[in-house]
Amino acid sequence: MTIKIRHMLKEDKPVLVKILRNTPEFKPSEVVVAEEVIDSYLGNPLGSGYHILVAEDDSAVAGYICYGPAALTEGTWDLYWEAVAQEKRGQGIGSMLMESAEREIIRAKGRLAIIETSSTPAYEATRRFHIGHGYEIVARIPDFYAPGDAKIILQKRLKLNQG
Repeated sequence: MTIKIRHMLKEDKPVLVKILRNTPEFKPSEVVVAEEVIDSYLGNPLGSGYHILVAEDDSAVAGYICYGPAALTEGTWDLYWEAVAQEKRGQGIGSMLMESAEREIIRAKGRLAIIETSSTPAYEATRRFHIGHGYEIVARIPDFYAPGDAKIILQKRLKLNQG
């Protein structure tokens, strides 16, 4: 297994959309939004407000992460989307994508990374993944996404001397 992390290219989109559609945590309506974000990035990588990194495993796209600076903040960044192909999960690809995004954020003088996710059981592994990477739950908004589905907000303070 040879993993390479790089910026997204137009030709990556069909594989990434397939990965998103095959990610059981994501509802079809969420995949539509993720695809709109990808299109925004591809249409204007420098001006969209999004950054997308792709993981290649032996030259095949295996996953991606999308992040960007939070508007009206000083050094706060949002991590919007991360997905790894089902058959590639558990191999460290998600961790490599997360660490690469954090390094890029630090290079851009980012100091705080924010993740918003669902409280449902389907997202338990996702929350554990983020906590395992140094994120802490800082807020819970009950019934945000739907009755019984709270928004969980996690944050990680980034060390600017790491980059």
